[in-house]
Amino acid sequence: DYIVFERSHAPGSFFALYPRHRKLISINKRYTGKSNSEFNLRHDWNSLLSHDRRLLFQRYSRDFFPDADAMVRYLEDFASLLQLRVQYNTAIIHVTLEKDERAWNGHYFLLTDQDRQNYKCSSLLVATGTWVPNVVNFPGSEYVEGYETVSINPEDFAGQTVLILGRGNSAFETAENILGVTNFIHMVSRSRVRLSWATHYVGDLRAINNGLLDTYQLKSLDGLLEGDLEDLAIVKDKKGKLHITLRFYLENRNTSAGIDSITLPQDELDNFATRAPYDRVIRCLGWKFDFSIYNRSLRMMPGKGNKKKYPQIKPSYESRSTQGLFVLGTASHSIDFRKSAGGFIHGFRYTTRAVHRLLENRHHGVPWPSTVYPVTQLANSIIKRVNEASGLYQMFSVLADIILLRENGTAFEYLEEYPVGVLAELEMQTGRKAPSGLFVIIMEYGRNFSGADKDVFYYNRAVGEAQHAWQSNFLHPVIYYYKHLPTEHEMRLRPPDWPLPRPDAIHHIVEDFLTDWTAPNAHILPLRRFLENCLGTDLRNFFAESCFLFAFTRQKLPPFCRQGYARAQGLVGSEGLRRHAVEAGLLEDYTLMDFSGDRPPDSHGGSQDQLLRDHVIPVRPLQHLVNAKDE
Repeated sequence: DYIVFERSHAPGSFFALYPRHRKLISINKRYTGKSNSEFNLRHDWNSLLSHDRRLLFQRYSRDFFPDADAMVRYLEDFASLLQLRVQYNTAIIHVTLEKDERAWNGHYFLLTDQDRQNYKCSSLLVATGTWVPNVVNFPGSEYVEGYETVSINPEDFAGQTVLILGRGNSAFETAENILGVTNFIHMVSRSRVRLSWATHYVGDLRAINNGLLDTYQLKSLDGLLEGDLEDLAIVKDKKGKLHITLRFYLENRNTSAGIDSITLPQDELDNFATRAPYDRVIRCLGWKFDFSIYNRSLRMMPGKGNKKKYPQIKPSYESRSTQGLFVLGTASHSIDFRKSAGGFIHGFRYTTRAVHRLLENRHHGVPWPSTVYPVTQLANSIIKRVNEASGLYQMFSVLADIILLRENGTAFEYLEEYPVGVLAELEMQTGRKAPSGLFVIIMEYGRNFSGADKDVFYYNRAVGEAQHAWQSNFLHPVIYYYKHLPTEHEMRLRPPDWPLPRPDAIHHIVEDFLTDWTAPNAHILPLRRFLENCLGTDLRNFFAESCFLFAFTRQKLPPFCRQGYARAQGLVGSEGLRRHAVEAGLLEDYTLMDFSGDRPPDSHGGSQDQLLRDHVIPVRPLQHLVNAKDE
């Protein structure tokens, strides 16, 4: 029983206006050379998750960087084709708590819309995004135009001198639009420019918008400056020109008294960087979450530091203060701000699905989806997921696959894309048990590879040898092994910038230029040996002849032989496979041995019993079998 409240008359109203210049920076890669739909989602940053194959964004745009109008059409069809229960033209203006012992969490959420109509629910999912413009107030800020209202017609800026406040994609997008018609553009912000290819964070400056960096560094009049915007002041002269000064110059002065009576920085420092007057000043400082509609009883508090534009939530995406209140989508980005993709469609589509699974278990007793495999499939299961899973790939360091080992060591349970921040609560949150240890599969960049000041193009930046995999820089799979489920205390004490506490063992699969981790020697063999060391067992696959030999020479058969050959399910090979095994030294070439007695030639087309009769293992002295065991 649910309903979605939408204040606009249609879905995706934010994209009807933003980005102002209509080009999205989320890629729409229609061709990957693969037909695997899960793999292709790694490079489709616009599609939402559904069972309907018609609702892939590539059907709505052929552009690599699509037009925002295509997103509006896509979201309209998504809501319509899936028959989502959306109540449009409903603006929720107030949310409060109503205590009630009958509710599962001791309270109901009481929502009020613009027509004073009330609604009551026991679970509230907030997915309103960040849409309130960030505004900095300083003397003269009334002369500043906002990104949300400034003209997008380049001709309106012809021959003008422009100052842009901000240093993100909206600021550079605005500059890119008017770069060819202005006298020059200056851009000022408190922090240095952060390039997404250096930080590996898609919210930082993307290459599609960075034309101003060229004109700045190639000395074509445009430029970037750093400074605290709250220290600025703007003074307007009689000709309508805007002069930049500093706030302390205006202390105890009236800004309307005229520019001639106001001291400007260039009066004391004649080469002051922004001494030239500007025709326009544009604010492009991004957005923040709307806290105004929430009653104090909900204790919906902003985050700290650079996360203050988002509400405080737990790693499970539930409010830190109010049980039953979850924050989804862009507004939940405090969990992985400046680290992963949780603030964008190609990230929060997976975190939202994770919240659905958490709620399925909490309210309906439906455990987290899982699959049980024999332990012989452990390496195969990991290799398959790291090569195709899109949730692990996009939400690196945030979502992880969990492998729960069964008590007898013969099988494991595989859970996909679980939030690692609540790993200590896994049994409670998923309804699954972890009695005998677990593996955590996660994707990571190198520890010191990402940052605004990093040179990510330096020589020898990539690692190619398996023995140096722990030094990999680019995104690569990392497997953590824990003998016991980590506790809350261990999670809090984990090393800085580590997504998880120190494990009992850890394995890095070496980075790969093609992001294809299927190389037998570089990827699969080191992984298998790591898993074998953790489990104290042999995870290799064997031909039936080898299992037969092990049955006479070992006290304990490898899992593959116990689960296969010993149950009459041994691997029956063809003549080609048998010849390859002989050439590789895996089997003896019994066909060269002279056996007494007449018998028909080998036949591989019959039953398994016939094969066993045909390929008689010669009787050898007991000492030879003991030596074989040692080998």
